[in-house]
Amino acid sequence: MGENNLAARNVWITKAATITALGNTSEELWEALLAGRSGIRPVEHFTVDKYISQVAASIPGLSRNVESSGKSRFGCLLDRLLPTIDVVSADTLLITATTKADIEQVEGLLHGQPANVEEMIPVNTPLSIAAALGLSHRGININAACASSTIAVARAAAMISSGRAESILVCGLDVVTDFVFSGFSCLRALDPAPCKPFDVRRRGLTLGEGAAALLLMNAERAGKEGLPNLGTVVGWGAGNDAAHITAPARDGSGLVRAISSALKTAGLDAADIAAINAHGTGTVYNDAMELTAFRRIFGDRTLPVCSVKGAIGHTLGAAGGIEIAVSLKSLSSKLLPPTTGLTVPESRAEALVSSESQSITGDYILTTNSGFGGINAAVILEKGSESQ
Repeated sequence: MGENNLAARNVWITKAATITALGNTSEELWEALLAGRSGIRPVEHFTVDKYISQVAASIPGLSRNVESSGKSRFGCLLDRLLPTIDVVSADTLLITATTKADIEQVEGLLHGQPANVEEMIPVNTPLSIAAALGLSHRGININAACASSTIAVARAAAMISSGRAESILVCGLDVVTDFVFSGFSCLRALDPAPCKPFDVRRRGLTLGEGAAALLLMNAERAGKEGLPNLGTVVGWGAGNDAAHITAPARDGSGLVRAISSALKTAGLDAADIAAINAHGTGTVYNDAMELTAFRRIFGDRTLPVCSVKGAIGHTLGAAGGIEIAVSLKSLSSKLLPPTTGLTVPESRAEALVSSESQSITGDYILTTNSGFGGINAAVILEKGSESQ
């Protein structure tokens, strides 16, 4: 182990909540993942006949009802998320992570339906959450494509470890809309069937929708408030490969920089990492890039790796937050969930990924996410002192 960063070990995750196609709680999601269930199903809330895929991991019962309630799908998801957060102190800072926010409002305008223009703008998402929770600070939104939540957690951890904040709530959320679906379809990034991360037959990603709320707090304050340590954020890093607007650098250079920075922040060696919850979208280039980066960092070590996107789809701005919540469960249970959709791993992944749960030994797990524009982010979690 490298030299420990004691400041970084001051950042506890005290609350973790998720909403996905596999349930409205982290416990429901975890049980479904271990059972190998998938939330990917035919899309029913808009017409998909013209697209290369007709499936997504949509959240059941999350319907757009602007005419009667004024609520879009995004607004309905936000309404589901807020009660899971419980009570937070008014001085808690807020960082949200969403890539498109309530873009469905734009779709409504195009069809002559009523719309709330302010809700279309991502920077207004934290305003809505802060007002609903009674927070003193208006908050900020981070839009770093599919790494948004991961970078939001990294930003929060950096602020707490440096003493600039004591308590920060991170909320990531995105929904599946016609606008988003059409964009990924035009890029031919979607698999016509449910996605197959790290599989030799993978053809693209499957979109999903979801939300995550993580309350980060310094250890002293968490202790005073009697809150549990579900896991400690000990390392974080980001790196941009600037290779292409939508495709990752084939050599994994951006992700290598992000992971290396996270290890340095944590004061850890690569050998200290027990498992990886990977981005694993199921696209040809992303999965290959990640395997290249992992090999550059960890060498020939057979480190357990998983992706949850074959079960809940790619939830865009919410992905990192959801995967961090899953990783907390992995650390407390010493289990890495199956990679749903995996049948035949590609050669470099054969000893790493599995369609079955994998046992892990050790107290540190790495989570990674990558996005358009060359962005890459990594967070390292340490097992908490209290199980979820």
